[in-house]
Amino acid sequence: MTDTHPPSSTGKEAAPTGLPPLRINLVLVVLLSAMFIVQFDFFVVNVAAPSLEDSIGAGPSALELIVGGFAFAYAGGMITGGRLGDRYGHRRLFTIGAVALGITSLLCGIAANPEQLVAARLAQGLAAAVMVPQVLAVITAEFPDREKPKAMAWYGAAAGLGSIAGQVLGGAMISADFAGLGWRSIFLINVPICLMIVIAAPRVLPPQRQRSDVGLDPAGAIGISAALALLLVPLTMGHTTDWPVWTWISMALAVPVAVVTLRWERDLAGRGGNPVLVLSLFRSLSFRGGMIASTAFMVYFGSFMFTLTLLLQAGMGLSPVEAGLVFSPMGVLFTATAMVGSRLTDRFGMSALVVSSAVTGLGLLLLAGRLHVSGDDTSVAWVVLCLCLIGGGNGVVLPALFGAALMRVNPEDAGVASGILTTAQQFASAAGVAIIGAVFFMVAGSDPGGEDYAVAMAWATAVSVLMVLVVMRLTWTFKRFAASDTAQG
Repeated sequence: MTDTHPPSSTGKEAAPTGLPPLRINLVLVVLLSAMFIVQFDFFVVNVAAPSLEDSIGAGPSALELIVGGFAFAYAGGMITGGRLGDRYGHRRLFTIGAVALGITSLLCGIAANPEQLVAARLAQGLAAAVMVPQVLAVITAEFPDREKPKAMAWYGAAAGLGSIAGQVLGGAMISADFAGLGWRSIFLINVPICLMIVIAAPRVLPPQRQRSDVGLDPAGAIGISAALALLLVPLTMGHTTDWPVWTWISMALAVPVAVVTLRWERDLAGRGGNPVLVLSLFRSLSFRGGMIASTAFMVYFGSFMFTLTLLLQAGMGLSPVEAGLVFSPMGVLFTATAMVGSRLTDRFGMSALVVSSAVTGLGLLLLAGRLHVSGDDTSVAWVVLCLCLIGGGNGVVLPALFGAALMRVNPEDAGVASGILTTAQQFASAAGVAIIGAVFFMVAGSDPGGEDYAVAMAWATAVSVLMVLVVMRLTWTFKRFAASDTAQG
């Protein structure tokens, strides 16, 4: 994507970095270990829901908060977490986040009742919001341009594998019931991993980049978090509570809160202050376009993972472990194509993303068509075949969209840019679950069986195809912009 605007909010080019190749690899191991466990934590609770209900008496509302609380605390805190990294140093905030994640994971693992677990999950999401923006920020600010595509590929692979591991390993750990811990093991496993990250981070990550000129903006941080919470809480909980009045009131209130917050951020910047949300980033075509395209992608991906889990377990009668294993080939293909995706985009440009999106769309169409024709007689083998196509296409597309959005961001704004990007994607995933999930439940009806789930999945997948077409259209538009800019240059 060729940008028609200055590469950053300050107009400065990124300074070259001197990180040697071995150091870059070590940095990636530390950063992506953190990314993996956060994605694992995000998805693993889905397979633990029945155990939580039996063990500590978590009812439907508590389960929603245990699953969704992490998501909206994570999304609500990421922009602030990224800006704090810009001010105090990405290494410092990454380490603090890892310490907090280890402590909050321990609290999750020893929770004695649903209320304690909900509180611990909210705190765990906030800890992740401090740590995760620093991952992309370090890659953006410290890696040489030639290394960034490979780093983004590994970032996408770690995120994808973490998501799949949450389904597969989480179910296996609960079933194994190691030392009688049951569901607690899925949280306690984080503690030694976080300890290793905390020990390694100060020794491996690049020296601190601090900006004393970046002031704190508590009003902006509170306003952004409030607007996101007003949207994400009803989107997360609405589909299981039949969308009561409070969900619509909450979403309606999010609009004026967001408008007031954006005006405050704009006025603060105009007075020479330092808003937590750097609005000048949106003048960059690459940042704006990459964020929109990746947001459209996550609307489809978040809802697809959710509805397919329902189909496999409730519709096809698979156990959590069996359902997780069905996802495994998708994760393997995602990782494999992510590793070669940067070379494809280097050689073929945005055309590689268009073709890869088409491969994803083909897999979705084949799945929707077979479910529509065969219903609950659709074989697991056919589902796995379609997932291989979907995972193969996703592995090229998602890391490239991350890279496109951040490629011209100034290192000094890397944290907040990463926070904005990941926040938008988390919101998109929640919105996709709500919107496409609503289509799924509307078709399935109030007392669904296997056939009902199959038909509902066919319709939900058809909507996902439309979102993939949006991604294809956007990437094709970026290609035309790039060609136009090159011709003018």
